[in-house]
Amino acid sequence: MTHIITSLCLRGGGCVDVCPVECIVPGKPQSEWPWYYIDPDTCIDCGACIPECPFEAIFVEDEVPADYMANKPDVRVNRREGDLTYEYTDHNGATVTFSDLALLPEGESIDLTPDIQPNYDYFKGGPGYSAMG
Repeated sequence: MTHIITSLCLRGGGCVDVCPVECIVPGKPQSEWPWYYIDPDTCIDCGACIPECPFEAIFVEDEVPADYMANKPDVRVNRREGDLTYEYTDHNGATVTFSDLALLPEGESIDLTPDIQPNYDYFKGGPGYSAMG
């Protein structure tokens, strides 16, 4: 079983730095694969990435919630469905800008299980696959 990074990911980058097997990569091109992905064939299920994520976007695959409830005001969802632009400084000090984010108000819920399949698609020949090398 692998870990899954969901659409709550805004590319903070700390997860990449702590992964002992370097299985977390940014989706490329970002316009098609906007968040980080975990290679299911390389992930050793150590869980080091989970506490490093400031967006609480990483879950064990069979624990990705179908009813994730926002536990703080205005959780940003990276599904290219909204009209919000957000800019911040990531874990490594780089500026990250996202467009088309949606806000999930505190207490509202969202199904994150659709985010599982894009992780597998990315590593099985999706548009970003050739960018992996």
